[in-house]
Amino acid sequence: MPLSTTPAAPAPSVASVASVASVEPLAGVYRRLGEISPLVRIQAGPAPQETAAGWVEGRRLGREAEAVEGLVAAEERRIEQAYGKAPRRDVAATWAFQRYTFTACLAMSGPWYLERRVPRVPLELVAYGWREREMTVGAEAMTCLPGDPLEGLPGVRTVAGPEALRAELRSAVAEHLAPVLEAFQPHVRRRPHALWGMVTDQLAGGVWHLGRALGDAGAATAAADALLPGSTPPYVGAAGFRPSADLDGEPTRTRTNCCLYYTIRPDELCATCPRKR
Repeated sequence: MPLSTTPAAPAPSVASVASVASVEPLAGVYRRLGEISPLVRIQAGPAPQETAAGWVEGRRLGREAEAVEGLVAAEERRIEQAYGKAPRRDVAATWAFQRYTFTACLAMSGPWYLERRVPRVPLELVAYGWREREMTVGAEAMTCLPGDPLEGLPGVRTVAGPEALRAELRSAVAEHLAPVLEAFQPHVRRRPHALWGMVTDQLAGGVWHLGRALGDAGAATAAADALLPGSTPPYVGAAGFRPSADLDGEPTRTRTNCCLYYTIRPDELCATCPRKR
């Protein structure tokens, strides 16, 4: 599902933030993420006050049906423009949900993967630019490991070790996405189990994407496997990376759920599509 190449809309104006200690470190890591991959367009910022054209406040996605309906309608138009074919409504909703989820997951998994820090990002502290899959993010707290330079600062919590930090990441992502999942479900027309499978795919896929962009897919897939071993509800299934026979042993995986790309291009299947089974 390639991104459009239209110019990005300006970021929304923002208000003041509750905890500078938990937000300011994000600015540097988000800049680094943008340098690593052009697909990652996240910037640190406080809670949005009002939005510019092409942006929607996170709080609206979890509370206002018209915000989700507008996002799905915009995705319908984007797909038709990009592929010359009008998608089914549930396909547009699936893609809109997955595009949001990819960015939201990376807003939390990116700092975890690069710096072993996990920000808590409530929906109320984000704004989403749907045209280019951008996000402006504020955090209400940060979790780190012992010995981190942020340890002891206001808004920063320390956990005992790597597994506790992975649990914190899973919790932060689930807390952020649960209301978004509920809001999208009537449009995607799948049960919550399937939508949590999509979240699992996007969380694993985002970490994998960073590893490939950094030239170390092996380290990233090992990290994703440890993060999503397959026994961590509400996530569905494991990251499940394995060597690919077609790519000289490079890591690959089979997605938990189909993204429905085949409904747009019937003769093409994604490399990780479960329909290939």
